[in-house]
Amino acid sequence: MFITLLVFIFTGYPVAFSLGGTAVLYALGGLIFDVFELPRLTSITSRLTGVMSNQILLAVPYFIFMGTMLEKSKLAENLLKTVGQLFGPVRGGVAIAVVLVGALLAAATGVVGASVVAMGLFSLPVMLQYGYKKEFATGVIAASGTLGQIIPPSVVLVVLADQVGVSLTYLFQGAFTPGIMLAGMFTMYVIIISTFRKDVAPALPPDQREKNMGKLALRVVFVLLPPLLLILVVLGSIFFGVASPTEAGALGAVGAIILAAASKHLNKTNLYETMETTMRLTCMVLYLLIGSIAFTTVFHLFGGQEWIEHLLGNLPGGLVGALIVANLAIFILGFFIDFFEIAFIVVPLLVPAFKAMMRNNPEAFSAMFGETVLMDGGVLFFVWFGVMIAMNLQTSFLTPPFGFALFYLKGVCPEEVKTTHIYKGIIPFIIIQLTGLALVVKYPELVTWMIDLDAGP
Repeated sequence: MFITLLVFIFTGYPVAFSLGGTAVLYALGGLIFDVFELPRLTSITSRLTGVMSNQILLAVPYFIFMGTMLEKSKLAENLLKTVGQLFGPVRGGVAIAVVLVGALLAAATGVVGASVVAMGLFSLPVMLQYGYKKEFATGVIAASGTLGQIIPPSVVLVVLADQVGVSLTYLFQGAFTPGIMLAGMFTMYVIIISTFRKDVAPALPPDQREKNMGKLALRVVFVLLPPLLLILVVLGSIFFGVASPTEAGALGAVGAIILAAASKHLNKTNLYETMETTMRLTCMVLYLLIGSIAFTTVFHLFGGQEWIEHLLGNLPGGLVGALIVANLAIFILGFFIDFFEIAFIVVPLLVPAFKAMMRNNPEAFSAMFGETVLMDGGVLFFVWFGVMIAMNLQTSFLTPPFGFALFYLKGVCPEEVKTTHIYKGIIPFIIIQLTGLALVVKYPELVTWMIDLDAGP
């Protein structure tokens, strides 16, 4: 089944239909050769009904709408110009501004493509004009744009909450600290490189800096305050239990419309384009979900789930070995297929296997994560597991040959910036992301410290 699926994908057939087509093909084979009976296939219908009634998925169009509308309101452009002036006088200042704006855009929009394109359009020409090395400039922009994958409210986290089977509130809470930590690691790298290699990221020349500090301070307040308020309203209402993630997403969508109107970018064209983008991306997610359910159901009917459970459960190293293999599989697949596709193909197969391992060997989980990891059926473990996967999937945006952030950035680069410059530039940031992933694996409390199981979802 996997070989057939990969053949379909690599021949260019849409992944959602590759999943569904493989399921139909092997379901027919299973019926013809009496591997299972026709009534057992009806479980696909019941699973689809259950998934489509899941309130978590209703957050997907809200967060996509919010991010797209904020992108239309020129939020990224205003932030980059203002924060760039704030840090411009120091070496690497524009690069630091790119990381900080990337984190702000991640928390405000959660749309990776829009962040990378916006920062590539407005920051890259400035960085190149004032002497930044091409590799360093492109690496910073591509990596900072991917923070929308891990910092809430991320659409990927919404999908993972559904696939892993945990509260989206818990997953947002768990991902917040690792996301901010990763942004901090990017910033530290920029500071270190700028300090010891003066030719890599020089400061802005004096004639390009804002002379009036009072005027700059006002710009900072008026540009930073609206998105920070929106972030506070959306994430704060989720973290403190005032609203569910779906309700907060709806509130964020309304807030994005208000910000667009305040910046005089709310018009019929932008509203139509935002709705069309929301419709297209939401349909893509749901078609992938339908195909994934069909694929995994047929896979289970052939006994594939038991095979995976046996494989992971008998690896050298036990739980640690299983986690290493799972991460390696996700990392390698990230070189070739989309993060959404990995989430819908691999995660539904891994989660039942780790649930079986938890039932059969709870001591291994307690030894690695502490006794509390087994509370409420292992909720804390699977929240941590979801965040770990999100951290790993984030590298899929940067790993060639199919890293989407690389394609987004290349599409807006000037002619003198070659693909090789981008590929060389992202290598240090891939290493930083893998280091962040290792820290999350080594110190699960980075994920679990904010979660209060007694508070409910």
